[in-house]
Amino acid sequence: MLSKKTKYAIKALVALGKNLDKPPMQISKIAEEEHIPKKFLEQILLDLRNAGFLYSKKGAGGGYSLNKKPEEILLVHIMRVTDGPIAMVPCASLNFYHKCDECEDEKTCGIRSAFIDVRDATLKVLSETSIADVISREDTLKLAIEKL
Repeated sequence: MLSKKTKYAIKALVALGKNLDKPPMQISKIAEEEHIPKKFLEQILLDLRNAGFLYSKKGAGGGYSLNKKPEEILLVHIMRVTDGPIAMVPCASLNFYHKCDECEDEKTCGIRSAFIDVRDATLKVLSETSIADVISREDTLKLAIEKL
């Protein structure tokens, strides 16, 4: 399941992606527009800034803006920054591997094998989906609803 931290990070990055040619956005404006608790958003934005996704400016006219193009910010990277591993079991993780305590033989473990397939399918989608894609999907969905 997608954590609130990751969901809020994506929502904040989408808001900033829609704000590209405008002055930096203040935390309070992002929090209000995206319905994200401000204190929680502060920590998320700090993590995203430290990971190189955001630029922050202090003082009057300050706030946050994207440090990369929306096309360059992939969901897989956001998830790894906010939640760590993509795999649902530690023995199937590429970057956060850990042997399961109860597993006798990983080579013949059907659970591990199945969840490696789940991981691979998930990684494919997350690695091919950017913040720009999420923005585009929102726009397409809004147009479809307006036509109804």
